[in-house]
Amino acid sequence: MALRNITIRGDEILAKKCKPVKIITPRIKEACADMVETMKAADGVGIAAPQIGIMKRFFIAMPHVDAEDEETRDKIYYMINPEITYTEGTQDSSEGCLSVPGYMGLVERPYKIRIKATDLDGKEQEYEFEGFEATVFCHEYDHLDGILYSDIAKDMMTVEEYSELLEEVKELHEDDEADNEDIWALRHKGSAK
Repeated sequence: MALRNITIRGDEILAKKCKPVKIITPRIKEACADMVETMKAADGVGIAAPQIGIMKRFFIAMPHVDAEDEETRDKIYYMINPEITYTEGTQDSSEGCLSVPGYMGLVERPYKIRIKATDLDGKEQEYEFEGFEATVFCHEYDHLDGILYSDIAKDMMTVEEYSELLEEVKELHEDDEADNEDIWALRHKGSAK
């Protein structure tokens, strides 16, 4: 396993559509292992092949960051030739990206999805996700079609601005539950301080 360089916004590779994986080769498996290491080192929850310069349709995701038990929290999904087969509802999500460092964006995503893909063992898998987990899978899936979240975001701000507003919202609510809508609304109303 090795850390890979992460492709940054502005590189044309991130705007191209990826080609399907025909055979799960040792090189694909090695790339997936490297992607896990690279994602974890960068504190990400997902990474797609084009983000490390590979124009194939696969990504990995580790979306259960808030899970109580370690096994669920550390679960990694290997998604080769994924296809979103069902969506339901909508949600506005605050998103960042390893390929768009230093920024957060407000993106409308499906609230619930069903996604199927081949795993590293060549077996077809199907999953249902909602909320944050659905956002992670949609975000990574978009990379395979040459779409960055910043291309479709309703609004953008720096990570520093986002962190400051998050703290203000927590203070206003006097708890740790900061609502996503409150953060973006506060930005447009101006700081409460």
